[in-house]
Amino acid sequence: MRSLARPNGRFAAFLFSCLTVWVAQAATAAPPEVPPIFVLNSLDASVSVINPADWSEKQRIATGKEPHHLYMTPDEKSVIVANSAGDSLTFLNPKTAEVQRVVYGIIDPYQLQFSRDMKWFVTAGNRLNHVDVYRWDGKDLKLAKRIATGKTPSHIWIDATSTIAYVTMQDSDELIAVDLTTQTIRWRMATGPMPADIFGVHGDKTLLVGLTGSDGVQVFDVAGAEPKLVGKIPTGKGAHAFRSAGDGKSVFVSNRVANTISRIDLATLKVSATYPVPGGPDCMDVSADGKTLYVTSRWAKKLSVVDLASQKVVRQINVGRSPHGVWTLDHAKRI
Repeated sequence: MRSLARPNGRFAAFLFSCLTVWVAQAATAAPPEVPPIFVLNSLDASVSVINPADWSEKQRIATGKEPHHLYMTPDEKSVIVANSAGDSLTFLNPKTAEVQRVVYGIIDPYQLQFSRDMKWFVTAGNRLNHVDVYRWDGKDLKLAKRIATGKTPSHIWIDATSTIAYVTMQDSDELIAVDLTTQTIRWRMATGPMPADIFGVHGDKTLLVGLTGSDGVQVFDVAGAEPKLVGKIPTGKGAHAFRSAGDGKSVFVSNRVANTISRIDLATLKVSATYPVPGGPDCMDVSADGKTLYVTSRWAKKLSVVDLASQKVVRQINVGRSPHGVWTLDHAKRI
């Protein structure tokens, strides 16, 4: 067998030079860019795009009138901004903040949510008193039915089976259950004053409902044919929005009047921690590592950043007027 020849000195030097250049390039290559944080400025018809690397507002994107909430598409390629007074949806790239498209003719989309089987898309018409149920084919929306409701539909929770959408009625103080297959109302239940966000726990057999007109969270048993009010969790005045902590053990609720965030233990349904956040804390998101809470301070025109270990606001970023929804791709589990 013929032996392999040794490389000569010139060739060996060339190989060493190439390896050196490759190592240097690898060492100096820029790390992947962290996904931005989106903040909806509801009175400015815009989205503030925050760079979490240096906490600067890198750009501001024009939307339709009154963007309040946002939600990711099932394929995770777009985040949808619902422009309630603009009757439109703005699709953004969750990594680059590029505007992908605008869908018009979506009437009064105040709140929005996809079903977990990715077949249904539901919006709450806050000013026009209806819930719209759309079919979703992976790209386009087709209205299945517009359902008349009580006064001021507010927030939505779709169960794990993708068969029921629960919706609060902010000004008629009600919780309704919408059958997604038939697009009919199954039942209607009285709540405390100004019910807002909803969060399902215990396999969606229990619903938590924030009472913006009161000082806590109502607890409903919805396992049977008819719902039952089974308790109330005192949290603080103006209990409004929920966000899972991402640990499967607790959920945050913002108390907009009390200027606090409460952490609710899902095993005991009691408050386990309270975090002071100024300026009317509203919507929230949680960093992927579960260490940081992003909160819109509605009355202060700021995004507040809370270090959960120290239970303190560690920075605030100026954004637009009446910041409402907040969202980032780099987030902890939502359910």
